[in-house]
Amino acid sequence: MAVGSCLCGAVTVTFEGALPAPVACHCTLCRIQSGHVWASVNLPRANTTIAGEDHVAWFRATPDVRRGFCPTCGTVLFFHPDGDDHIAVSAGLFANPTGMVLKKHIFTADKGDYYAIPEGEQQE
Repeated sequence: MAVGSCLCGAVTVTFEGALPAPVACHCTLCRIQSGHVWASVNLPRANTTIAGEDHVAWFRATPDVRRGFCPTCGTVLFFHPDGDDHIAVSAGLFANPTGMVLKKHIFTADKGDYYAIPEGEQQE
């Protein structure tokens, strides 16, 4: 079991099982929202409990995906495509040790010009 929370603790996420490998998204929207790169783990909703979900504020940067954050402390929490039975949860919410190892980088053509992706890491 893995437990994580936002900075103020109003929202907690509990996942039953070992956390999967996170993915780093370099798309423009994720970089703007997170301040750099959005690293998340894609969790099945059936094994994921969100306590304090009434504290989550949702917004849509695109028509088919909602993004959740804590309006109290500003922590970026979720990326949830409409109709998906999984929810992408910020990898940074979970306390160390997580056992996670970054799987790949996505939307790298959109990455910022101020950093480099380490050579040899999987990219899409």
